[in-house]
Amino acid sequence: MKPVNLNQARKARARSEAKAKADENAIRFGRTKAERVLDAAKAKQASDRLSQLKFEDE
Repeated sequence: MKPVNLNQARKARARSEAKAKADENAIRFGRTKAERVLDAAKAKQASDRLSQLKFEDE
C-alpha cells in the first residue's frame, strides 16, 4: 500500500470542488456582453410594441 500525503489529498479535493463550483457558475451566470445587449434590445422592443397596443381610456 502506498502512503498518502493528506495535505496533498485535501488540496486536491478543494481544487476539484472549486472547479465544480466555477463550472456551475459559468453555466448560471456566463453570458457574453453581446448576448446581454441583444436580450435587453429584444425586451425594449417588446415593451415598446406592447405600449403601442394599449388602449387609452378617456
